[in-house]
Amino acid sequence: MRSRLAEAVRAAPAWFSRMRRGRTWRYGAVVAAALLGGWLGLTLGGQIVAPIGPADVEFSISPDFDGKTVVDVSPLGKLEFDTHTGPLSFRASISEIRLSATREMFQNPEAINRMADSIGDELRSGVIRLFVQAVAAAVVGAGVTALILFRDWRRAGMSAATALLVIAGAGGLSAATFNPAAIAEPRYTGLLAGAPQVVGSAESVVSRFSRYREQLASLVGNVSQLYEATSALPVYEDDADTIRVLHVSDLHLNPAGWNVVRSLSEQFQVDMVADTGDITDRGSAAEDVFVDDIGSLDVPYVWVRGNHDSMGTQRAVQEQDNAVVLDDEVQRVGGIVFYGAGDPRFTPDRALDNPTGGELAAIGAEQVPAVEGHEPPVDVAMFHDPRQGQAFSGRVPLVLAGDAQSRWTEQQGTGTRFIVQGSTGGAGLRALDGDSDEPTPYQASVLYFDRESKRLQAWDDVTLGGLGLSSAQIERHITENPDREITPPTSTPQAPTPPTPSPTGTPASGEAGATQTPPARPQESESGPEPTGGPG
Repeated sequence: MRSRLAEAVRAAPAWFSRMRRGRTWRYGAVVAAALLGGWLGLTLGGQIVAPIGPADVEFSISPDFDGKTVVDVSPLGKLEFDTHTGPLSFRASISEIRLSATREMFQNPEAINRMADSIGDELRSGVIRLFVQAVAAAVVGAGVTALILFRDWRRAGMSAATALLVIAGAGGLSAATFNPAAIAEPRYTGLLAGAPQVVGSAESVVSRFSRYREQLASLVGNVSQLYEATSALPVYEDDADTIRVLHVSDLHLNPAGWNVVRSLSEQFQVDMVADTGDITDRGSAAEDVFVDDIGSLDVPYVWVRGNHDSMGTQRAVQEQDNAVVLDDEVQRVGGIVFYGAGDPRFTPDRALDNPTGGELAAIGAEQVPAVEGHEPPVDVAMFHDPRQGQAFSGRVPLVLAGDAQSRWTEQQGTGTRFIVQGSTGGAGLRALDGDSDEPTPYQASVLYFDRESKRLQAWDDVTLGGLGLSSAQIERHITENPDREITPPTSTPQAPTPPTPSPTGTPASGEAGATQTPPARPQESESGPEPTGGPG
């Protein structure tokens, strides 16, 4: 028995060598090269960009055992459809909105009809181009892979032919099993399925969202007008002497807010982003993935915790490579010296004994020593609630805050200016579940600092109409005396007081390009401009 086993072991190398020279081995190797090379080819070349209406849409095809179709309808989220059972997935997403086409659409209503008539042909042409390019990429990938592995033109041709048969079969199977009824049963991810405990049941969210489906063109118009307005706006002090900071706040878990942040960051070429908190809505672990978009920005992201952000949220932000989290500390970022402190409250947990407004101001007063006598001097203090920063009046030139539904600003007699930002997330998921007839707008500001003095020279207030509106407004404010003296208060600093909101007009229903009537421009006084806007 042992002798036969020993003979089998000695004969194994020879048997393996004969098998390698056999047809089964050669054919198996050719098929493996075809599958590997075809997969690499699809990964590298299985995508195209095609013009569809006023947008450039990226189509892609990739191997996937769970055949599906994915439509990226950012900023609203993502839709997945179980349209077929073939081993291929199809994806479509908007890569760019063309300004020339959108301008024509806004200026000439007939252009909308022409675009609607041509979209079907453009879509069909894009799908055909995608499939032809995907087949070519898979065949070339298989052939090149086999040629590298075997150095044999015959085997390379066999691998290429095998890849052609495989992808043609997969495409045929996808077409044969295509189910049009699957379009009526999509899977929502993103905004619509983000946090049902906040916006109510999933059924009510979809029901309410259906009220806006006829206004999707207006939503596209919002983004298009924002691009158009920012690209046409003259840039303030476009030289190396200016530091640009994008001030955002209260994203409240709304993916659309990230689109606004990215667009403004690129259009204004900002040097950093300052976020005054409430990036999430309930501070839960499930929401931590939302902050991953911070890492997609190519600039530092300075952040303080809001009353809807937990310490777990803060740790998730800290994990981003470009994030600078301030929690009762001073840091220098991009030449500007920041002080920041997180909000001591966590209001989603009703069981906590959260500080009152007066207690919040007292906590801020206890934090003032962190900036007194600091070298170099602190240029900007950041808080979520402006009441926590009231004691910093006369201690720093500028205080940034949030926790408001509408931005406002006030320059106090000490020389300190407070800029309180509205919601860059349009009040977040609540925008779909609110009772107001006017959706909360998306708001952000671009701040311009002198690189030498680190003083605020000017700022641009950007307002993008909320869900269902088609308005975009950018308003510039110039600081009359940027190098003014900052004088410590002789008595207890008064809390900055948000003004009463002024009534604003609304665009006519269905009128593309309509804008809201902005509040009256503030009049400059000896103590600075009167506050504008209103609190949230």
